[in-house]
Amino acid sequence: MEEKERELKKIKDEVLNLAESPLYAYRKENNYFPVIGEGNHEAKIMFIGEAPGENEAKTGRPFCGRAGKVLDALLQSINIERKDVYVTNIVKDRPPKNRDPLPDEIACYVPFLDRQIKIIKPEVIATLGRFSMQYVMNRYGLELELDSISKIHGQIFDTKIEGKNTKVLPLYHPAAAIYNQYLLDTLKEDFKMLASL
Repeated sequence: MEEKERELKKIKDEVLNLAESPLYAYRKENNYFPVIGEGNHEAKIMFIGEAPGENEAKTGRPFCGRAGKVLDALLQSINIERKDVYVTNIVKDRPPKNRDPLPDEIACYVPFLDRQIKIIKPEVIATLGRFSMQYVMNRYGLELELDSISKIHGQIFDTKIEGKNTKVLPLYHPAAAIYNQYLLDTLKEDFKMLASL
C-alpha cells in the first residue's frame, strides 16, 4: 500500500471511531457510514462539499445522489472524468434532516480535511457551497478576499498550502442547481474556469 493510501486509510479509521463527534450517535442509530472522500490520490483538483446527504451516508460515498449526478455532468462538460479528481466534504457524517452543519460539527471534522489536503496536495481546490468556501478561504490566508458566494463564485484565488502554490475556486453547491436552472448555467460557466486551469 502506497504512502498516501496508508495516510488516507488512517483518517478513515479515525473518523469511523470518532465517538466524540456530535454526529456519531446519529450515525450509529441510523446505520450510516461516515463519508471520507474518494477519487485519485494524485488528483490535481480537489472538490470539497459541505456534508453528506442520506444517499452518501447510506453508501459511504461522496456525491452519489442527485447532487452527484449534477457534479458528474459538470465534470463531463469540461472533459474531466470523476476518477481523476478527489471529492470530499468538510463534515464527514450526515447532519440530521440534511440541515446545515453546525460550528462544533465543522470544528470536529476540519482537522481531517486539513490532513486530506496535505496528503493529496491538489493544485486546485474547488469549494462547493458556502461552508467549504468560508473554511478554506479563512484557513489558507484568503480571509480578506472572502465575500458572499454570489459575489465570488467562479473567481480564482491564489494561495500557498504547505509551501505549494494552490488555486482556490469557490463554486455553488451542485444541489443548488437541482431546483434552479439559472444556477446550473452559472455552474457550467464557472466549471470552464476549472478547465482553463
